[in-house]
Amino acid sequence: MVPSVTLNTGAEIPIVGLGTWRALDGQVTEAVKAAIAAGYRHIDGAFVYNNEHEVGDGIKAMIDQGVLKREELFVVSKLWNTFHVPSLVRGACKKTLSDLKLDYLDLYLMHFPMGAKPGEDEFPLDEQGNLIPDDSNFVDTWEAMEALVDDGLVKAIGVSNFNKDQIEAILNKPGLKYKPATNQIESHPYLTQEKLIDYCHSKGITVTAYAAMGSPGRPWVTPEDPSLLEEPRIKNIAEKYNKTPGQVLMRFHVQRNVIVIAKSVNPQRIAQNLQVFDFELSEEEMKMLLGMNKDYRAFPMLWGTKHKDFPLNAEY
Repeated sequence: MVPSVTLNTGAEIPIVGLGTWRALDGQVTEAVKAAIAAGYRHIDGAFVYNNEHEVGDGIKAMIDQGVLKREELFVVSKLWNTFHVPSLVRGACKKTLSDLKLDYLDLYLMHFPMGAKPGEDEFPLDEQGNLIPDDSNFVDTWEAMEALVDDGLVKAIGVSNFNKDQIEAILNKPGLKYKPATNQIESHPYLTQEKLIDYCHSKGITVTAYAAMGSPGRPWVTPEDPSLLEEPRIKNIAEKYNKTPGQVLMRFHVQRNVIVIAKSVNPQRIAQNLQVFDFELSEEEMKMLLGMNKDYRAFPMLWGTKHKDFPLNAEY
């Protein structure tokens, strides 16, 4: 059994989940099936990954085979930027549910605080390569997401890529019905996010880390970019425990009580990423990993820098 973290709704979310970003057609259904067979009970997806249909096929196959019941699975999706106008939120959620072949989501996140021009184009950019905004405010978008909880389409709602001030804006919203259950952010030893994680935890908001291994497969990676998986200090720790650098990077978050998602379509690696509960990093090792912080982002969101709600200019 994978240990869980309790959300402020009382629901339990398994601390390790399968990520599905950049999992290609034909691979993702099998990856989801392999993950469930290996013991995963938390699947993280999003509309913009353009593969929720295949994720749904994988989930349905395993439920149909009697491997597990729907209520044993924790399924996460995300509202995309082009659906921030409050009147579009419900339709976006229903599309995701239809693709996933599910009646409800366990958690629905606002993928970014930045609303973008509605339409077919998922990344509406101007000539300078900047995101074309809509006229929405993420607090109003949040209110529309709260209605999804009331209507039973989602069990919990949260945010992703939000900074402290943006979370405060939601928490201070007059008539707030539901606090964010989680904030999903990039985090790893080169971007430890200690202040933001401490802040979220102090407000009863869980944190989920993405790019826990530095997202070595991201399309814009360059040979000059630092590599966590090749970092000698991480490799040394891995050798000591007879683990992989990836497992050490996963364990780093587990010990901070941070939920962590790892994307893979390789069945062996999918299983490996779950094998992080049979060893423990020492206090010194945790200190060393936290000391590697250099505020390095694998996801600098350059397309959003001119947006009024760009989250990364704040200290945290």
